[in-house]
Amino acid sequence: MAATPPVPIVGGTGALGFGLALRLARERVPVVIGSRSAERAQEAAERARERVPGAEVDGLENADAARRGQIVLLTVPFRAQSENLTNLKDALEPGQILIDATVPVAAAVSGRATRLLGVPQGSAGQQAQEMVPEGVEVVSALHTVSAAVLGDLDHALDEDVLIAGDSAGAKRTVAELIGRIPGLRPVNAGRLEVARLVEGITPLLISVNARYKTTAGVKLTGLPDELW
Repeated sequence: MAATPPVPIVGGTGALGFGLALRLARERVPVVIGSRSAERAQEAAERARERVPGAEVDGLENADAARRGQIVLLTVPFRAQSENLTNLKDALEPGQILIDATVPVAAAVSGRATRLLGVPQGSAGQQAQEMVPEGVEVVSALHTVSAAVLGDLDHALDEDVLIAGDSAGAKRTVAELIGRIPGLRPVNAGRLEVARLVEGITPLLISVNARYKTTAGVKLTGLPDELW
C-alpha cells in the first residue's frame, strides 16, 4: 500500500489548524504543522505527538511546510490571509491544492466575530485563488467546524463540511481527505463563487452558539447516501 503523503497545515499552531492536525494524525495521516516561527511549529508538533502517540507530525516554517504535500491547508485569520499567501508564492507549485478555511469576519465589541466583511473578489476563497500561483487549485472548506471541538479528541464529530471549488477533481481529493476524519461528511457545495455563502455561515454559527452556549455545526438533511 502506498504511503499517505503529508498534509501541510499553514497556521497549524492556531486552534483550528492544531485541531485538524490532531484529528488527521489520529487517522494516521502524516501532518506538517506550519508557522511563521519554525520553533513554534516544532513545539506544536511535539504537543501533537504527545496527544496522539505514534503520530507522524513535523513542524516547519510555513513555506517549508507548504512544499511537503499536494494538499495544503490554510488555517489563518482573515487579516493574515493575504500576507501568508504572498509569502507562499515561491513555495506553492502547479498541481497543488490549497484548502482555504479563511473566514472574513471582524470581531465585535464583545469579542465574538459575528460581522462578515466584504471582500472585493467576492469571498476569502476567491481572493486566495487570485493570489496563488497559476496551476494551484483553491478549494474552500472547513469553515463551520468548531476549532474547540476538533481539539477535544474525546468529542465525537457528527456534521457536514461544505466544499466549494472550480475543479471537480480537486474537490474530490479534498473530500477524500476530510472524509478520513470520523464524523465529518464532505458535501459538494458547488463552484468557488459559493464560498461567500459558506463563509457567511460561520458568523451565524458563532451567534447561535454564543446564545445556546454550545458548539453546533452544520448538518444537511435529505441527501443521498452516495455524495461523491
